[in-house]
Amino acid sequence: MSAPISVFLVDDHSVFRSGVKAEIGDRVRIVGEAGSVAEAIAGIDATSPDVVLLDVHMPDGGGVAVQRGVSASPRFLALSVSDAAEDVISVIRAGARGYVTKSISGPELVDAIERVNSGDAVFSPRLAGFVLDAFARPDKAAGSGVVDAPERDAAVEHGAVVDDPIVDALTRRELEVLKLLARGYTYKEIGQELFISVKTVETHASNILRKTQQSNRHALTRWAHSRDLD
Repeated sequence: MSAPISVFLVDDHSVFRSGVKAEIGDRVRIVGEAGSVAEAIAGIDATSPDVVLLDVHMPDGGGVAVQRGVSASPRFLALSVSDAAEDVISVIRAGARGYVTKSISGPELVDAIERVNSGDAVFSPRLAGFVLDAFARPDKAAGSGVVDAPERDAAVEHGAVVDDPIVDALTRRELEVLKLLARGYTYKEIGQELFISVKTVETHASNILRKTQQSNRHALTRWAHSRDLD
């Protein structure tokens, strides 16, 4: 019988870590846990786990900082509350083998760990499309090996005008919202299309108006049309 998969858990919420351990601890071997980037890097290098369950957002740098800081070579599986495209793409570009959201069940998480450990790429169903979109076209920085600007690359992948600094300042999700706004979608319809709340849509729209320096939705629509962003 093969040894259980060794797993290191990284999340800045201790209650969540305890819950994950209770859910999967009888199927895998938890070799360590950490609530900060520095603790995670030290712990992963000390234990050399097979798989690291990695939170994306933490106060001191987040999952990408952990991935870039370790000397060990585990397989990373992002486990996050966020389903934003820019978060998915950033950790995948940094080397993660999968990305699942925290709504996943215990058995599903164990299955994802096992698949990542065996070399498969694992994503929650809706998130797979983000990855396919991101890598459907050559990365404009691939020739130099530089991929440290995921949000700018995301703008390129969405057909944005790359020499426009205002467009470059928009995140991938903001570009998605902008295009739907320009097509006449309501906030509710945008939320349904992107699987996000109306409040989140409103936040993105407010950020877009601020970044583009447009006063209202009608002006923003004209601005988007002038840049072929519809």
